[in-house]
Amino acid sequence: MHGINQLVLIRCDVSCFFFLNPTIMALSKHVNPDKLIQDSHDKKSHYHGLTKANARQVEHTYGARYNTSPIPKYSISHKGINAEAAYQLIHDELSLDGSPVLNLASFVHTWMPPQADKLFQENISKNLIDTDEYPATQALHTRCISILADLWHAPSAKGAIGTATTGSSEAIQLGGLAMKKIWQEKRKAAGKSIHEPGPNIVMGANAQVALEKFARYFEVECRLVPVSVESHYRLDPKKAMDFVDENTIGVFIILGSTYTGHYEPVKEMSDLLDQHEAKTGHFVPIHVDAASGGFIAPFATPKLEWDFKLPRVVSINASGHKFGLSYVGVGWVIWRDKAHLPKDLIFELHYLGSVEYSFSLNFSRPAAPIIAQYFNLIHLGFEGYRAVALDDMKNARLLSRALEASKYYTVLSDIHRKVGSAMESMKDAVGMDDEDIESYTPGLPVVSFRFSDLYKEKYPEVQQHWIQTLLRAKGWIVPNYELPPDLQQVEILRVVVRESMTEVLIDQLVADIIEITEGLAHQGSSTHTLTILGQAQHKRNRAEQTEGSLKEGSGSKSSGTYAKPC
Repeated sequence: MHGINQLVLIRCDVSCFFFLNPTIMALSKHVNPDKLIQDSHDKKSHYHGLTKANARQVEHTYGARYNTSPIPKYSISHKGINAEAAYQLIHDELSLDGSPVLNLASFVHTWMPPQADKLFQENISKNLIDTDEYPATQALHTRCISILADLWHAPSAKGAIGTATTGSSEAIQLGGLAMKKIWQEKRKAAGKSIHEPGPNIVMGANAQVALEKFARYFEVECRLVPVSVESHYRLDPKKAMDFVDENTIGVFIILGSTYTGHYEPVKEMSDLLDQHEAKTGHFVPIHVDAASGGFIAPFATPKLEWDFKLPRVVSINASGHKFGLSYVGVGWVIWRDKAHLPKDLIFELHYLGSVEYSFSLNFSRPAAPIIAQYFNLIHLGFEGYRAVALDDMKNARLLSRALEASKYYTVLSDIHRKVGSAMESMKDAVGMDDEDIESYTPGLPVVSFRFSDLYKEKYPEVQQHWIQTLLRAKGWIVPNYELPPDLQQVEILRVVVRESMTEVLIDQLVADIIEITEGLAHQGSSTHTLTILGQAQHKRNRAEQTEGSLKEGSGSKSSGTYAKPC
C-alpha cells in the first residue's frame, strides 16, 4: 500500500496494537486552544509601536474624562471607561437619591439580614422560568405558593394554584383576567353576548392605579364607587351593590388602602353578594388586593375574616416586597383552587428540553427575590412575622397619638382607635393590656394626617404641602397629596411605618414635624418658608439639643469677624 493508504503498526501503553494512518496521527496531537484564539484574531494591529500597549484600551482613574465632559445620556459613547470609573460615576450620581430608610412614602421593604443578602447575591443570575435548569429554585417557588395558600386558608394548600409575579400590579391583572374569562365562558354557555353591553368590574374610588390599569388594558368597564368620610375613605359595600349587575365579572376589594391604610370590609361585601345571588342567581366573585395587608392581617389580626375562609373570595394577591419583608421584585397571586384559573390562561411550553406551564404576563423573571421570600418564611415563621407586624402597628399608633395630641393635626387613619367605645370602657375597667392588637381597628401600619381645622382657621396662610418640602430638607420623604374623587379637596400627609421605622426615628420625626409646623405658624409666608428651609438642614430636636449644651451668652462677644469652624 502506498501514500495515504499506507498503514503503520503502533504499540500503545496498554499493550494493544492499532493500525493508523500517519495523517490521523498528526490530527490527534494536542491542540492549544489559546493559540487557536490568538491566531484567529483580526490581524490589524492596535498596539503602540513603542509601548506595545493596546491603543483602544483606555484606563482612567475615578471619573476620568467625564470629570470635565458630559456623561453619555442619549447615545452610546465611542469608547468606554474601565469598570471602576464607571462604578464611581454612577455611585456618585445615585448619592443624590433619598435615603431608603427615611423614605416614608413607600410601602416597599428596604432591609434584609446579611444571610438573605448573601443568598440574593449568590442567585442573582438565575432565571425563574428555566425550571429544568434550576429545579431546586422551582421547588422553593412551589413551597412559597403552598405556604401562602395555607396562610390564607385555601380549602387545600396542595390543591390551590398560584405563581410568583414581579409585584402586585402583575398579580392583579392575572386575577382580573381569570374572573373575566370565567364570566365570558358562562355568558357563552347561556347563549348571551360577551360584547353588548360588555363586562364591568366594581372597585372603590380609592383603588390603586394597577386595578384601573386592568380595566383599561383588558377592556373592562371600570365602575368606581365613591368614597366618603363616613365610609372611612374606602369602599362602601352598600353603595357598591348599586354598581353590580349580571355583567359584573367581580369586585376588587382592597385589604389596605394606599391612602389611609384602612381595610375594606371583605366579609360585609361577601354577605351582600350572597344575598344578591340568592335573588338574581348571578354569582359575583371577589378578588382581594392584599398587596400590603396580605402579610399583615394573618399575623396581626388572625381572627379577621377576609381570605379564602369566605367562599366568594376566589383569588388573592400580595406583594412579597412590601410587608412580606423581601427585596423589591416579588409578588404573589393565589387562586383558591384550579377551577378558578381558566385553562385558557395556562400555556404549555416546550422549552429547553422540558415541558413547562406558564400563566404569568412576564416570561423571564429573576429568581433571587423568590428565594429571599422563602428565606423569610422559614427564618421568621409565624411568630417572627407577627412580632414585626405588631411592632409596626405599635409605632404607627405612637405616631398617630403624638400628632393628634399636638392639636396641629387630625389623623384620618384609625389603627390607633379602639373598636367601639363600649369595648374601650370595658378594657379600661378591668385593666386589660393597652397593647392588645385585637382591641384596635384593624388596618395597615399607615398614618395619614392633615392640618387640624383649628390650625387651618388660626393660620390660613400656611400651606400643608410646605410640610412635605421642609421635611425633605431634613431628609424625610413624606408625601402630601389629594384624597380620591369626591374628597379631592382634602390633602393628606402619609407615613408608612415599616420595620426600619423604629421608635428612635418616630421620636425624631415627631420633633421635626412639630418644629416645622410651629415655625410656619410664626412665619407663615412663602418667603419665611424659604428661611425655615435653610434652617432645617441638619438641625436636630431642639429639646434634645438643650441637654448638656451651652446656653446663649456662654461665649465671648463676637468681634464682628467671620469665623469659620474647622
